[in-house]
Amino acid sequence: METTTGTVTSADGTTIAFDRTGTGPSLILVDAAGHYRGFSSFSGLIDLIAGDFTVYHYDRRSRGASGDGQPYQVAREIEDLAALIEHAGGAACLYGFSSGALLALHAAAGGLNIARMALLEPPIEHDDDRSAQRKFIADLRRLTSHGSPSAAVEYYLTEIGVPADVVAGMRGTESWSAMESVAHTLAYDSLISEATSFEMLAAVTTPTLVVDSAGSDDSLATMATAVAAAMPAATHRTLPGEWHGIPDATLAPALIEFLRAPAMTIVNRLKS
Repeated sequence: METTTGTVTSADGTTIAFDRTGTGPSLILVDAAGHYRGFSSFSGLIDLIAGDFTVYHYDRRSRGASGDGQPYQVAREIEDLAALIEHAGGAACLYGFSSGALLALHAAAGGLNIARMALLEPPIEHDDDRSAQRKFIADLRRLTSHGSPSAAVEYYLTEIGVPADVVAGMRGTESWSAMESVAHTLAYDSLISEATSFEMLAAVTTPTLVVDSAGSDDSLATMATAVAAAMPAATHRTLPGEWHGIPDATLAPALIEFLRAPAMTIVNRLKS
């Protein structure tokens, strides 16, 4: 299926680059920390859903071909999504993975015209003490400012709970190099985490599917369940998969079913 490339200009003048594939209602994919179009968990998914959606896959600011407007603020990333939604026709669905799911939640809380959302394992904890999160952000910034992107990547992955064998298997690979190239943005995703609360979730009324993988650890599954329970218009599903990931062939039908379902079907599912 043909893919076209374009850009939009965010409110602060930052250029945001995207790929557009498929036909149907607009669906914007929001990548996780350290990911962008050149290194994304969405690459195989797009072909499976582009027959049902016009899929917009973009480089979040400071990554890939998008600009690096400074100073960084979570609000600027919401404005980036607002510019994309406007370009996509004024309304869109969102699918966000991990910290990308947190950004999608902020966009919905900020009043953007989001028809429906699907979120894969958004990492939110019941913890009002954000001092550890602030130290984490400061450590990441120190490592990147001292010219240690590899150390920043390893520190980030280890601290968020990526299994040691997975981290070991990534070292020295193209994936590791890709994350090194955007290591400075790991602190940005951590700022999004710091800014996310369960109080904010209670104000998000967008119909939302929260998904977790049966292969993830209990903490990720518990968070997904808690996020869905905290939102007034959310439903939760567990799908077969590996740690913090679900095969594209399994995930795609679930996304299509929820995001394309008739409105009354969504209402009935939320009530059940």
